[in-house]
Amino acid sequence: MKTIGITQISILILLVLGSTTFAQEIDANLQLRPRYEYRNGFKSLMTDNELPTSFVSQRSRLNVNFKKEKISAKLTLQNVRTWGDVKTTTTNDKNGIMLFEAWGEYYFDEYWSSRIGRQVISYDNQRIFGEIDWLQQGQSHDAAIVSYKKGKHQLDLGAALNADSEDLFRNLYTTNYKNMQYAWYHANFSDFQMSLLALNTGFQYEEPVTTNLEIDYMQTFGTFLKYKKNKFDADLSLYAQTGKGKLTSNNTTVTAYNAGFNLNYAFTNQIKAGLGYEYLSGKDQTDTENIIKSFNPIFGTNHAFNGFMDYFYVGNHKNTVGLQDVYLKLNYAPNKWNFAVTPHFFMTAADVKNPLAADTMDNYLGTEVDVTVGYSLHKNIGISAGYSQMFGTETLEVLKGGNKDLDNNWAYVMVNFNPKIFTFSK
Repeated sequence: MKTIGITQISILILLVLGSTTFAQEIDANLQLRPRYEYRNGFKSLMTDNELPTSFVSQRSRLNVNFKKEKISAKLTLQNVRTWGDVKTTTTNDKNGIMLFEAWGEYYFDEYWSSRIGRQVISYDNQRIFGEIDWLQQGQSHDAAIVSYKKGKHQLDLGAALNADSEDLFRNLYTTNYKNMQYAWYHANFSDFQMSLLALNTGFQYEEPVTTNLEIDYMQTFGTFLKYKKNKFDADLSLYAQTGKGKLTSNNTTVTAYNAGFNLNYAFTNQIKAGLGYEYLSGKDQTDTENIIKSFNPIFGTNHAFNGFMDYFYVGNHKNTVGLQDVYLKLNYAPNKWNFAVTPHFFMTAADVKNPLAADTMDNYLGTEVDVTVGYSLHKNIGISAGYSQMFGTETLEVLKGGNKDLDNNWAYVMVNFNPKIFTFSK
């Protein structure tokens, strides 16, 4: 049986949608995004017996958008691959085509609407909810959202319920969160924006004594504030977490918090500089209290925070010593170019125990310098590249392993090809 490709699927979709006499707007576009990476200490310090690696990954997406009167819909098909992961003469793709987005939205009136299906959930600076667009596969949720929009105000109410399959009996679900509910309110004024978020996430587990299926519910709530006037802009985020989670066992109390701010000033239309700080709570390594004190960004776009080398808060966030991140941002954007330099100065938010002595170690983890450049080759083609260097410390060695004295760096080159292939309206 022949494999149906993205092009064939797109033609089929467009023929079906275009056949209706009631269609108002239909458009389709492609995204082809190959990215070369050189990893020599990415996410963790290199060890003496390891060698650097390099590879090319690629995202291929087909986006189809439909809009008619009170109805809109989106379908995004996606293939993510590493160049060479299948033979040149293969009859089967290793990853195949996956569904990144597939949702429908209905507008009840000029204020109320509802969106149901596989969709991206992204708010504010994406610290708690984000698309994670840096990942070739991105992040999307199976969810239902009811929205109210009037003037400068918006309220979103969202919910999700997850299962592995259409079971006949209750089974343990560990693939993702079991259920999720949230409320997000946003107010937009002339110079000031304010958002409020309340999120409840439930993770299922099997109680070891009774074997009953239980759910740990964790709550994340807080605010995001943004101010912009003339050449100056600033933002502040404050979040806290409570409820229950898993540490050594389930049903463990959660008490954690996060705070961050950014100050930016545009000297000219091309030159901008900024200063930022973020605090993510952690737990002392000598703390034996059975409480989760380490903040978890949960659904956030982690790559956009705390350095591009992804050393921190990627993976398991629980029972870590937290993080402090002080950083500078310098941007220069002449014509079709964009240059940026961002040094990060990392420190722990809690004590690290010295494995060779009875005292605690210095909380300074190291400095990471991120350098990026982007160029708009065409309105549908963008090229970007970056280089990052980590200057680690002994404290970082204790936390992450590896050798700080090795040359720990990372580089990438990425092409984003995004042409519109079809537009129809009537």
